This record gives sequence, C-alpha cells and structure tokens, in this order.
Amino acid sequence: MTGEKQITDANFEAEVKKAKGLVLVDFYADWCGPCRMLAPTVKKLSEDYAGKVKVGKLDVDKNFSTAAAYSVSGIPTVILFKDGEPAERLVGLQPADVFEGVINKYRS
Repeated sequence: MTGEKQITDANFEAEVKKAKGLVLVDFYADWCGPCRMLAPTVKKLSEDYAGKVKVGKLDVDKNFSTAAAYSVSGIPTVILFKDGEPAERLVGLQPADVFEGVINKYRS
C-alpha cells in the first residue's frame, strides 16, 4: 500500500507506538503554508519507502492530545519513530534529501 496513513489520537498507539520498525509522522495543519509545501515530499517518501517505512500524517488541530504529548509547538514537525519511540525530529520545511538521510540512518 502506498500513500500516507491518517494518524489520529484514537489510532496513534496502534499505528505508531506499537509499530515495529520505522514510522514517519508529519504533524501538520490544513491552514499551514509550509505544511502544504511539504505535503508532496511526504507523499513521495510514502511511495519511495512503501513496505519499508510507514508514513503518516497527523492533523494537529484535530488531534491536539498527541501533538501536545510530543511537544509539537511549530509545524510542520516530522518525527521519525523507531519501534514506537521517537528517534529523530525535524521542524520546519526541509528538502526531501534531509528526510531520506534521516530514514536511511535508522534503517537496518
């Protein structure tokens, strides 16, 4: 399956905390310009790493509890989780190769 998974407060534990391997979560909001600019990069990552890295998007306005639990104050924030634990955090608009570097650093 390709494409990003919609992550919510309700499914965060099952989709991220209990997941084995790598999960990249894009914390975003619909009104956020940089978030919209990052969306094609996140979509491409979900396609390029299909079957290797789960890629999800979490709307911070609709899922405040999870965003607060991970101290997400600026968006876009992308957190790479490894085996349910945060491994790396990127804040702000970043080029695709930065995300690829972070993902490849934790793939083993």
